[in-house]
Amino acid sequence: MDNAKFEYLLRQGDNALILSQQLSQLCGKGPALEEDMALTNVALDLLGQTRMWLSYAGELEGHGRDEDRLAYLRDSREFRNCLLVEQPNADYAQVMVRQFFFDTWHYFLMRGLLASTDQRIAEIAEKSLKEVTYHLRRSGDLVVRLGDGTPLSHAKMQAAVDELWTYAGEMFIYDALDEAMVAQGVAPHAEPLREAFLQHVGEVLLDATLAMPSPEAYMQRGGKQGRHTERLGYILAEMQFLQRAYPGADW
Repeated sequence: MDNAKFEYLLRQGDNALILSQQLSQLCGKGPALEEDMALTNVALDLLGQTRMWLSYAGELEGHGRDEDRLAYLRDSREFRNCLLVEQPNADYAQVMVRQFFFDTWHYFLMRGLLASTDQRIAEIAEKSLKEVTYHLRRSGDLVVRLGDGTPLSHAKMQAAVDELWTYAGEMFIYDALDEAMVAQGVAPHAEPLREAFLQHVGEVLLDATLAMPSPEAYMQRGGKQGRHTERLGYILAEMQFLQRAYPGADW
Protein backbone atom coordinates (compact mmCIF):
# COMPACT_ATOMS: atom_id res chain seq x y z
CA MET A 1 0.00 0.00 0.00
CA ASP A 2 1.13 3.55 -0.75
CA ASN A 3 0.61 4.88 2.76
CA ALA A 4 1.24 8.51 1.81
CA LYS A 5 -1.38 8.42 -0.92
CA PHE A 6 -3.82 6.63 1.39
CA GLU A 7 -3.41 9.39 3.97
CA TYR A 8 -3.76 12.05 1.28
CA LEU A 9 -7.06 10.51 0.15
CA LEU A 10 -8.27 10.45 3.75
CA ARG A 11 -7.54 14.16 4.03
CA GLN A 12 -9.69 14.95 1.02
CA GLY A 13 -12.49 12.62 2.05
CA ASP A 14 -12.52 13.74 5.68
CA ASN A 15 -12.69 17.42 4.75
CA ALA A 16 -15.76 16.81 2.62
CA LEU A 17 -17.34 14.43 5.14
CA ILE A 18 -17.03 16.64 8.22
CA LEU A 19 -18.22 19.76 6.42
CA SER A 20 -21.12 17.78 4.97
CA GLN A 21 -22.09 16.65 8.47
CA GLN A 22 -21.84 20.22 9.76
CA LEU A 23 -24.13 21.53 7.01
CA SER A 24 -26.60 18.67 7.41
CA GLN A 25 -27.09 19.73 11.02
CA LEU A 26 -28.59 22.96 9.67
CA CYS A 27 -31.36 21.23 7.73
CA GLY A 28 -34.59 22.92 8.77
CA LYS A 29 -32.71 25.82 10.38
CA GLY A 30 -31.85 27.99 7.38
CA PRO A 31 -32.80 31.68 7.43
CA ALA A 32 -35.06 31.16 4.40
CA LEU A 33 -36.58 28.10 2.75
CA GLU A 34 -34.51 28.44 -0.41
CA GLU A 35 -31.32 28.82 1.61
CA ASP A 36 -32.24 25.86 3.78
CA MET A 37 -32.53 23.70 0.65
CA ALA A 38 -29.30 25.10 -0.78
CA LEU A 39 -27.30 24.24 2.35
CA THR A 40 -28.70 20.72 2.31
CA ASN A 41 -27.81 20.29 -1.37
CA VAL A 42 -24.24 21.42 -0.74
CA ALA A 43 -24.05 18.88 2.10
CA LEU A 44 -25.21 16.15 -0.27
CA ASP A 45 -22.69 17.19 -2.93
CA LEU A 46 -19.89 16.96 -0.38
CA LEU A 47 -21.13 13.59 0.82
CA GLY A 48 -20.99 12.26 -2.74
CA GLN A 49 -17.43 13.51 -3.04
CA THR A 50 -16.61 11.87 0.30
CA ARG A 51 -17.70 8.51 -1.07
CA MET A 52 -15.36 8.80 -4.05
CA TRP A 53 -12.34 9.76 -1.94
CA LEU A 54 -12.91 7.21 0.83
CA SER A 55 -13.83 4.41 -1.58
CA TYR A 56 -10.51 4.88 -3.36
CA ALA A 57 -8.69 5.09 -0.03
CA GLY A 58 -10.24 1.79 1.09
CA GLU A 59 -9.31 0.08 -2.17
CA LEU A 60 -5.74 1.36 -1.93
CA GLU A 61 -5.44 0.23 1.69
CA GLY A 62 -6.57 -3.28 0.79
CA HIS A 63 -7.85 -4.19 4.28
CA GLY A 64 -11.52 -4.52 3.38
CA ARG A 65 -12.56 -1.10 4.69
CA ASP A 66 -15.08 0.59 2.40
CA GLU A 67 -16.25 4.21 2.62
CA ASP A 68 -18.75 3.33 5.37
CA ARG A 69 -16.16 1.70 7.62
CA LEU A 70 -13.74 4.56 7.11
CA ALA A 71 -16.44 7.12 7.90
CA TYR A 72 -18.10 5.43 10.87
CA LEU A 73 -15.46 3.26 12.50
CA ARG A 74 -12.53 5.61 13.01
CA ASP A 75 -11.92 7.69 16.12
CA SER A 76 -11.17 11.41 16.08
CA ARG A 77 -7.37 11.01 16.12
CA GLU A 78 -7.65 8.98 12.91
CA PHE A 79 -9.44 11.75 11.04
CA ARG A 80 -7.36 13.97 8.76
CA ASN A 81 -9.66 16.93 8.08
CA CYS A 82 -8.43 20.48 8.47
CA LEU A 83 -9.53 22.39 11.56
CA LEU A 84 -11.60 24.87 9.56
CA VAL A 85 -14.39 22.44 8.73
CA GLU A 86 -14.96 21.44 12.36
CA GLN A 87 -15.56 24.99 13.54
CA PRO A 88 -19.07 25.33 15.01
CA ASN A 89 -22.25 26.54 13.34
CA ALA A 90 -22.27 29.48 15.75
CA ASP A 91 -24.39 31.72 13.54
CA TYR A 92 -25.18 32.11 9.86
CA ALA A 93 -22.29 34.53 9.30
CA GLN A 94 -19.79 31.96 10.57
CA VAL A 95 -21.42 29.22 8.49
CA MET A 96 -21.04 31.26 5.31
CA VAL A 97 -17.53 32.55 5.96
CA ARG A 98 -16.37 29.02 6.83
CA GLN A 99 -17.99 27.79 3.62
CA PHE A 100 -16.45 30.56 1.53
CA PHE A 101 -12.92 29.97 2.82
CA PHE A 102 -13.28 26.24 2.26
CA ASP A 103 -14.90 26.59 -1.17
CA THR A 104 -12.15 28.91 -2.40
CA TRP A 105 -9.39 26.49 -1.41
CA HIS A 106 -11.42 23.51 -2.62
CA TYR A 107 -12.02 25.03 -6.05
CA PHE A 108 -8.37 25.75 -6.75
CA LEU A 109 -7.30 22.38 -5.35
CA MET A 110 -9.71 20.51 -7.64
CA ARG A 111 -8.42 22.48 -10.61
CA GLY A 112 -4.88 21.54 -9.62
CA LEU A 113 -5.77 17.88 -9.20
CA LEU A 114 -7.05 17.69 -12.77
CA ALA A 115 -3.38 17.35 -13.74
CA SER A 116 -2.65 14.64 -11.15
CA THR A 117 -0.48 11.75 -12.29
CA ASP A 118 -2.96 9.48 -10.49
CA GLN A 119 -5.74 9.04 -13.05
CA ARG A 120 -8.30 8.07 -10.42
CA ILE A 121 -7.65 11.27 -8.45
CA ALA A 122 -7.84 13.35 -11.62
CA GLU A 123 -11.20 11.74 -12.43
CA ILE A 124 -12.58 12.45 -8.94
CA ALA A 125 -11.45 16.07 -9.25
CA GLU A 126 -13.11 16.39 -12.64
CA LYS A 127 -16.38 14.95 -11.33
CA SER A 128 -16.26 17.26 -8.28
CA LEU A 129 -15.27 20.48 -10.04
CA LYS A 130 -18.71 21.37 -11.42
CA GLU A 131 -20.25 21.12 -7.95
CA VAL A 132 -17.35 22.92 -6.29
CA THR A 133 -17.56 25.75 -8.82
CA TYR A 134 -21.21 26.26 -7.91
CA HIS A 135 -20.41 26.11 -4.21
CA LEU A 136 -17.79 28.85 -4.57
CA ARG A 137 -20.03 31.10 -6.66
CA ARG A 138 -22.86 30.72 -4.17
CA SER A 139 -20.86 31.29 -0.98
CA GLY A 140 -18.98 34.23 -2.48
CA ASP A 141 -22.24 35.86 -3.56
CA LEU A 142 -23.69 35.50 -0.07
CA VAL A 143 -20.55 36.91 1.55
CA VAL A 144 -20.93 40.02 -0.61
CA ARG A 145 -24.67 40.34 0.02
CA LEU A 146 -24.29 40.02 3.78
CA GLY A 147 -21.07 41.97 4.13
CA ASP A 148 -22.45 44.87 2.11
CA GLY A 149 -25.89 44.57 3.68
CA THR A 150 -27.21 46.03 6.90
CA PRO A 151 -24.91 47.35 9.64
CA LEU A 152 -25.76 44.26 11.70
CA SER A 153 -25.03 41.76 8.91
CA HIS A 154 -21.79 43.60 8.09
CA ALA A 155 -20.64 43.49 11.72
CA LYS A 156 -21.44 39.78 12.03
CA MET A 157 -19.63 38.94 8.80
CA GLN A 158 -16.54 40.92 9.79
CA ALA A 159 -16.47 39.16 13.16
CA ALA A 160 -16.73 35.80 11.41
CA VAL A 161 -13.91 36.66 8.99
CA ASP A 162 -11.68 37.77 11.85
CA GLU A 163 -12.41 34.68 13.94
CA LEU A 164 -12.11 32.05 11.20
CA TRP A 165 -9.10 33.52 9.40
CA THR A 166 -6.68 31.73 11.72
CA TYR A 167 -8.04 28.41 10.42
CA ALA A 168 -7.92 29.35 6.73
CA GLY A 169 -4.23 28.76 6.17
CA GLU A 170 -3.77 25.18 7.34
CA MET A 171 -4.57 23.83 3.88
CA PHE A 172 -1.47 25.56 2.51
CA ILE A 173 0.91 24.40 5.25
CA TYR A 174 2.43 21.35 3.60
CA ASP A 175 4.03 18.59 5.62
CA ALA A 176 6.24 15.72 4.44
CA LEU A 177 3.21 13.78 3.21
CA ASP A 178 1.97 16.68 1.09
CA GLU A 179 5.44 17.21 -0.31
CA ALA A 180 5.69 13.53 -1.21
CA MET A 181 2.45 13.85 -3.18
CA VAL A 182 3.81 16.92 -4.96
CA ALA A 183 7.05 15.08 -5.80
CA GLN A 184 5.03 12.23 -7.33
CA GLY A 185 2.94 14.65 -9.37
CA VAL A 186 -0.19 13.60 -7.48
CA ALA A 187 -0.92 16.98 -5.86
CA PRO A 188 -0.28 20.62 -6.84
CA HIS A 189 2.27 22.85 -5.13
CA ALA A 190 1.09 24.87 -2.13
CA GLU A 191 2.23 28.37 -3.10
CA PRO A 192 0.21 28.75 -6.33
CA LEU A 193 -2.87 27.53 -4.46
CA ARG A 194 -2.25 30.02 -1.66
CA GLU A 195 -1.73 32.90 -4.07
CA ALA A 196 -4.95 32.09 -5.95
CA PHE A 197 -6.81 31.74 -2.65
CA LEU A 198 -5.61 35.09 -1.31
CA GLN A 199 -6.37 36.89 -4.56
CA HIS A 200 -9.92 35.55 -4.84
CA VAL A 201 -10.72 36.03 -1.15
CA GLY A 202 -9.33 39.54 -1.29
CA GLU A 203 -11.48 40.46 -4.28
CA VAL A 204 -14.66 39.10 -2.73
CA LEU A 205 -14.04 40.70 0.67
CA LEU A 206 -13.38 44.02 -1.05
CA ASP A 207 -16.74 43.78 -2.84
CA ALA A 208 -18.32 42.87 0.49
CA THR A 209 -16.79 45.96 2.18
CA LEU A 210 -15.06 43.62 4.63
CA ALA A 211 -11.49 43.99 5.85
CA MET A 212 -9.19 41.12 4.97
CA PRO A 213 -6.89 40.02 7.83
CA SER A 214 -3.16 39.79 7.23
CA PRO A 215 -2.05 36.85 5.09
CA GLU A 216 0.94 36.57 7.41
CA ALA A 217 -1.18 36.04 10.53
CA TYR A 218 -0.57 32.91 12.58
CA MET A 219 -2.49 29.92 11.29
CA GLN A 220 -3.77 27.07 13.41
CA ARG A 221 -2.66 23.63 12.33
CA GLY A 222 -2.73 19.97 13.33
CA GLY A 223 -5.97 18.67 11.88
CA LYS A 224 -4.27 17.04 8.90
CA GLN A 225 -2.11 15.10 11.35
CA GLY A 226 -5.03 14.05 13.57
CA ARG A 227 -4.80 16.77 16.24
CA HIS A 228 -8.27 18.25 16.47
CA THR A 229 -10.40 20.57 18.54
CA GLU A 230 -12.85 19.07 21.04
CA ARG A 231 -15.60 19.97 18.57
CA LEU A 232 -14.75 17.04 16.29
CA GLY A 233 -15.60 14.55 19.04
CA TYR A 234 -19.14 15.91 19.28
CA ILE A 235 -19.54 15.86 15.49
CA LEU A 236 -18.43 12.23 15.30
CA ALA A 237 -20.58 11.20 18.27
CA GLU A 238 -23.66 12.32 16.40
CA MET A 239 -22.57 11.11 12.98
CA GLN A 240 -21.36 7.67 14.08
CA PHE A 241 -23.96 6.89 16.75
CA LEU A 242 -26.18 4.50 14.80
CA GLN A 243 -23.31 2.40 13.44
CA ARG A 244 -21.62 2.26 16.84
CA ALA A 245 -24.85 1.36 18.66
CA TYR A 246 -25.89 -1.27 16.10
CA PRO A 247 -22.72 -2.58 14.45
CA GLY A 248 -23.26 -3.80 10.93
CA ALA A 249 -26.87 -2.59 10.85
CA ASP A 250 -28.48 -2.76 7.41
CA TRP A 251 -31.83 -1.67 6.03
